[in-house]
Amino acid sequence: MKFSTPQTLENIAKIIDCDYVGNAEFSVLGMNEIHVVEEGDIVFVDHPKYYNKALESAATIILINKKVDCPDGKALLVSDDPFRDFNKLTNHFNPFISSSVAISETAIIGKNTIIQPNVFIGNNVKIGNDCLIHANVTIYDNTIIGNNVTIHSGTILGADAFYYKNRPENYDKLISGGNVVIEDHVDLGALCTIDKGVTASTTIKEGTKIDNQVHIGHDTIIGKRCLIASQVGISGCVVIKDFVTIWGQAGLTSGITIGEKAVISAKSGVSKSLEGHKSYFGIPADDFRKKYKEIASIRLIPELIEKIDQLK
Repeated sequence: MKFSTPQTLENIAKIIDCDYVGNAEFSVLGMNEIHVVEEGDIVFVDHPKYYNKALESAATIILINKKVDCPDGKALLVSDDPFRDFNKLTNHFNPFISSSVAISETAIIGKNTIIQPNVFIGNNVKIGNDCLIHANVTIYDNTIIGNNVTIHSGTILGADAFYYKNRPENYDKLISGGNVVIEDHVDLGALCTIDKGVTASTTIKEGTKIDNQVHIGHDTIIGKRCLIASQVGISGCVVIKDFVTIWGQAGLTSGITIGEKAVISAKSGVSKSLEGHKSYFGIPADDFRKKYKEIASIRLIPELIEKIDQLK
């Protein structure tokens, strides 16, 4: 998430009432999670296990809960609770703005786009030309939709990320300040849910077709011309390359990458990254040939037990 105007280190420290290490005029351009940070971004870290990863990342401002040696060319914001203060910054620079109308006055809708009854379109939404948005679709603030997109009834774009910190007294929610981007010629079935990014964009690329009742988590990127069948569940921060096919009721864990032209069979459970140009199935999902050999071996177990009993 980039700020509308550049900030200084001192200004940011005042907003969250914390100490800082570095030049007061150090430039701050935005804030992002570790996997999408760029120069000028703030990243937060609140566990020693991840200090080095944050300090060595592309981020140049580290919101951290301990005063440590500051790398050259970077700055620190030293806070007793970086998670809380990251939320403060999201609320400050990207506050929630309520709506009292079905289609926001700030929404931009392209030529020949059809909006069916009972659609909600939030603030600063952009929808391209020749789209068809069916009844009861909900499009949250800042969503971007390309040209020739079809969205079927009941689909929701831009709900909050499922991202919580487990504190002793409760689960503390990380506030989502990102958005959803749907590129050209994408079809979304009925009752799909696509969560916005925490600080960046959850993205569905050109030509991808998604069936009914599919869930896509925050910050996931789905490549061009993918096919995703009904009831697939995709966690946050997943990268799916171009031309991937995922059949019904498959589940994908967070933070993995699926290679180009991979095929994932129905009901598979994907717990690790998978290479492209291969087919997979099972729980945990693995290469078709390997999995079939395992199944064949398992079927031999009763026969082997019987032979062992005969030898006794």
